[in-house]
Amino acid sequence: MSPSPAPIKVGVVLFAGFNVLDVFGPLEMLSWVPGGAEIRMLAEEPGNIASGEGPGCLADAALGGEHGLDILLVPGGMGTRREVQNQPFIDELARQCAQARLVAGVCTGSALLARAGVLDGRRATTNKRAFGWVASQGPKVDWVAEARWVEDGNIFTSSGVSAGMDMALGIVAHLFDRAMSVEIAARAEYEWHEDKAWDPFAKLNGLA
Repeated sequence: MSPSPAPIKVGVVLFAGFNVLDVFGPLEMLSWVPGGAEIRMLAEEPGNIASGEGPGCLADAALGGEHGLDILLVPGGMGTRREVQNQPFIDELARQCAQARLVAGVCTGSALLARAGVLDGRRATTNKRAFGWVASQGPKVDWVAEARWVEDGNIFTSSGVSAGMDMALGIVAHLFDRAMSVEIAARAEYEWHEDKAWDPFAKLNGLA
């Protein structure tokens, strides 16, 4: 009998005011890969972290440390407006991104990655309603206005909120294969927008 595959190690960066779906939408998709996902919730200080929608989430470890992550997931949310000014947090985020096998930013989480310098010289996208503000956080980033999600090397970024699930399925295809992404989407009864360029919200917000 062949051994069971090891779970992928996923670290989620939490901060007050994170968006719930930015976190749990992608985690739902990633948790169904062979071997599952070993998920660690990370924050500056362990403890209960309030989301922007109200419910809290328990951070079980400090962001600082050696986590050996396959994927570092950075959500968006209104709290990003504060955290872009939190230099110790940004510095540690940059360090963790350098150590992770793959980095994924959802929605305005791209602003945090941009401030950390992680996206410099890379293609990236973000929530179309907040596009101007996020782009201002990273003048050295090649911002893609019309994209559901963007893959550039080991860095993935998505448009707003629900787009994180499309990106997560893209990550599954990157790490495993497309057939697995299609199967996970079917199990979740989710219509995967596999086409990275599918983005009606760019036009809706005057970006295309």
